[in-house]
Amino acid sequence: MTTTEARTDPDHAPGSEPHGDPAAPEAAGHHGGHGPHGYSAQKDAHLKRLRRIEGQIRGLQRMVDEDVYCIDVLTQVSAGTKALQSFALSLLEEHLRHCVAAAAEEGGAELDAKVAEATAAIGRLLRS
Repeated sequence: MTTTEARTDPDHAPGSEPHGDPAAPEAAGHHGGHGPHGYSAQKDAHLKRLRRIEGQIRGLQRMVDEDVYCIDVLTQVSAGTKALQSFALSLLEEHLRHCVAAAAEEGGAELDAKVAEATAAIGRLLRS
Protein backbone atom coordinates (compact mmCIF):
# COMPACT_ATOMS: atom_id res chain seq x y z
CA MET A 1 0.00 0.00 0.00
CA THR A 2 1.34 3.38 -0.93
CA THR A 3 0.94 6.52 1.10
CA THR A 4 -1.24 7.99 -1.65
CA GLU A 5 -3.59 4.98 -1.66
CA ALA A 6 -4.19 5.17 2.08
CA ARG A 7 -4.73 8.93 1.90
CA THR A 8 -7.38 8.72 -0.77
CA ASP A 9 -9.28 5.69 0.51
CA PRO A 10 -10.75 6.27 3.99
CA ASP A 11 -12.20 2.75 3.96
CA HIS A 12 -8.86 1.26 3.06
CA ALA A 13 -7.95 0.48 6.62
CA PRO A 14 -10.86 0.72 9.00
CA GLY A 15 -10.73 -1.10 12.24
CA SER A 16 -11.52 -1.37 15.82
CA GLU A 17 -11.46 -4.20 18.21
CA PRO A 18 -14.35 -6.36 17.07
CA HIS A 19 -15.88 -6.41 20.52
CA GLY A 20 -15.11 -2.82 21.50
CA ASP A 21 -14.10 -2.00 25.04
CA PRO A 22 -14.05 -5.26 27.01
CA ALA A 23 -15.19 -3.36 30.08
CA ALA A 24 -18.21 -1.89 28.29
CA PRO A 25 -21.58 -3.56 28.90
CA GLU A 26 -22.25 -4.07 25.20
CA ALA A 27 -19.03 -6.04 24.84
CA ALA A 28 -20.81 -9.03 26.35
CA GLY A 29 -22.86 -9.46 23.20
CA HIS A 30 -26.50 -9.76 22.25
CA HIS A 31 -27.69 -11.71 25.28
CA GLY A 32 -24.82 -11.09 27.69
CA GLY A 33 -22.65 -13.92 26.36
CA HIS A 34 -20.79 -15.10 23.32
CA GLY A 35 -22.77 -16.07 20.29
CA PRO A 36 -24.00 -14.72 17.01
CA HIS A 37 -23.60 -10.97 16.94
CA GLY A 38 -24.91 -8.54 14.38
CA TYR A 39 -21.54 -8.48 12.66
CA SER A 40 -21.16 -12.29 12.53
CA ALA A 41 -22.43 -12.58 8.96
CA GLN A 42 -19.73 -10.13 7.86
CA LYS A 43 -17.00 -11.43 10.15
CA ASP A 44 -14.52 -12.30 7.40
CA ALA A 45 -14.93 -8.92 5.73
CA HIS A 46 -14.55 -7.14 9.06
CA LEU A 47 -11.40 -9.09 9.90
CA LYS A 48 -9.97 -8.19 6.50
CA ARG A 49 -10.70 -4.50 7.18
CA LEU A 50 -9.09 -4.77 10.62
CA ARG A 51 -5.96 -6.35 9.15
CA ARG A 52 -5.73 -3.46 6.70
CA ILE A 53 -5.89 -0.88 9.46
CA GLU A 54 -3.32 -2.82 11.44
CA GLY A 55 -1.05 -2.53 8.41
CA GLN A 56 -1.79 1.15 8.13
CA ILE A 57 -0.83 1.73 11.77
CA ARG A 58 2.39 -0.19 11.20
CA GLY A 59 2.94 2.09 8.22
CA LEU A 60 2.58 5.08 10.53
CA GLN A 61 5.19 3.59 12.83
CA ARG A 62 7.55 3.15 9.87
CA MET A 63 6.90 6.72 8.75
CA VAL A 64 7.87 8.07 12.16
CA ASP A 65 10.87 5.74 12.34
CA GLU A 66 11.99 6.98 8.92
CA ASP A 67 11.49 10.65 9.86
CA VAL A 68 8.84 11.26 7.20
CA TYR A 69 7.57 14.83 6.96
CA CYS A 70 5.10 15.50 9.78
CA ILE A 71 2.26 16.64 7.50
CA ASP A 72 2.47 13.36 5.59
CA VAL A 73 2.26 11.44 8.87
CA LEU A 74 -0.73 13.55 9.96
CA THR A 75 -2.43 12.86 6.64
CA GLN A 76 -2.04 9.13 7.29
CA VAL A 77 -3.37 9.54 10.84
CA SER A 78 -6.42 11.29 9.42
CA ALA A 79 -6.99 8.47 6.93
CA GLY A 80 -6.71 5.90 9.72
CA THR A 81 -9.12 7.84 11.91
CA LYS A 82 -11.69 8.05 9.11
CA ALA A 83 -11.28 4.35 8.42
CA LEU A 84 -11.89 3.52 12.09
CA GLN A 85 -14.96 5.73 12.13
CA SER A 86 -16.30 4.03 9.03
CA PHE A 87 -15.77 0.62 10.59
CA ALA A 88 -17.43 1.73 13.81
CA LEU A 89 -20.48 3.01 11.94
CA SER A 90 -20.73 -0.29 10.11
CA LEU A 91 -20.69 -2.20 13.40
CA LEU A 92 -23.22 0.18 14.90
CA GLU A 93 -25.57 -0.32 11.97
CA GLU A 94 -25.27 -4.09 12.31
CA HIS A 95 -25.91 -3.81 16.04
CA LEU A 96 -29.07 -1.81 15.40
CA ARG A 97 -30.30 -4.19 12.72
CA HIS A 98 -29.56 -7.34 14.72
CA CYS A 99 -29.43 -6.79 18.46
CA VAL A 100 -31.74 -3.81 18.82
CA ALA A 101 -34.23 -5.22 16.31
CA ALA A 102 -34.31 -8.55 18.19
CA ALA A 103 -34.81 -6.68 21.46
CA ALA A 104 -37.65 -4.69 19.87
CA GLU A 105 -39.41 -7.96 19.15
CA GLU A 106 -39.04 -8.93 22.82
CA GLY A 107 -39.91 -5.45 24.05
CA GLY A 108 -39.75 -4.25 27.63
CA ALA A 109 -36.52 -4.01 29.57
CA GLU A 110 -34.46 -5.80 26.90
CA LEU A 111 -35.34 -3.13 24.36
CA ASP A 112 -34.60 -0.34 26.83
CA ALA A 113 -31.21 -1.91 27.61
CA LYS A 114 -30.24 -2.25 23.94
CA VAL A 115 -31.29 1.31 23.14
CA ALA A 116 -29.26 2.54 26.12
CA GLU A 117 -26.23 0.53 24.93
CA ALA A 118 -26.53 1.93 21.41
CA THR A 119 -26.93 5.46 22.74
CA ALA A 120 -23.82 5.09 24.91
CA ALA A 121 -21.86 3.69 21.95
CA ILE A 122 -22.92 6.63 19.78
CA GLY A 123 -21.86 9.00 22.55
CA ARG A 124 -18.42 7.40 22.68
CA LEU A 125 -18.09 7.64 18.91
CA LEU A 126 -19.00 11.31 18.97
CA ARG A 127 -16.35 12.02 21.60
CA SER A 128 -13.63 10.30 19.62
